[in-house]
Amino acid sequence: MAEKNKLALSILLFTIGSSACGTPRVSLPAGPGTPAPDFAPAYAESRKTCEGVRTLQGELGLSGRAAGQRMRGRVLAGLVPGALRLEGVAPFGAPVFILVADGDRGTLLLSRERRVVRDASPEEILNALVGIRLSPDDLRAVLAGCVKSAAEASSARAFGDDWLAVELAAGGTVYLRRVATVWRIVAGRYGGLEIDYAAFAGDRPSRVVLRGKDLDLALAVNGAEINGDLPRDQLVALKIPDGVAPLSIEELRKAGPLGQ
Repeated sequence: MAEKNKLALSILLFTIGSSACGTPRVSLPAGPGTPAPDFAPAYAESRKTCEGVRTLQGELGLSGRAAGQRMRGRVLAGLVPGALRLEGVAPFGAPVFILVADGDRGTLLLSRERRVVRDASPEEILNALVGIRLSPDDLRAVLAGCVKSAAEASSARAFGDDWLAVELAAGGTVYLRRVATVWRIVAGRYGGLEIDYAAFAGDRPSRVVLRGKDLDLALAVNGAEINGDLPRDQLVALKIPDGVAPLSIEELRKAGPLGQ
């Protein structure tokens, strides 16, 4: 029981902060719209910039709520195709957590508690930590502004001259808005997840809001470096200290915001 309480307290150091107000939703067009059979050029234009993001590194500022718990923290992020590294920044000392994922295998080290989750799905680890069930590639696509990594479109509806709702072949909708003369992705909905691009720096998102069941989380993307040198082997390298005890996904879930 003492170890469980210690683990919960450590994760709470990362999650509990000052109260964060909900971010207003992107105002999307209502109604059925009209069929837009010639949507493909606009959709390709909207994805051109974000699809070109092969590597991304920077700091993510988290604020909002997950499972009724306030969340506030900073995460150092590095993402390449099929892999990622996330480090939860503590107010002082060692990171709260280090998560590395290579393909469908992830490892989470809680260095302060000397606990480790090994060879688990990165989607399950992220879900237990912060309530987001995303693969490494989908997280990179979300941060880059593409909503989803594999997002083949099947049809679209137009709302006037400046809005398109593009239906994805695998399910879900991506919303485009014409900004000046350029089509831009401003929101997406799929698998029970709402993604709003609340602010941009140039043509890239600087604030991404994720909403779902018991989730309202804003990610501020700070100091992002795009397509820099980010070797995969260094990104996923993680030395596990001797004497670290195993931790299951279920134990992590109970200690994290989804189990509070």
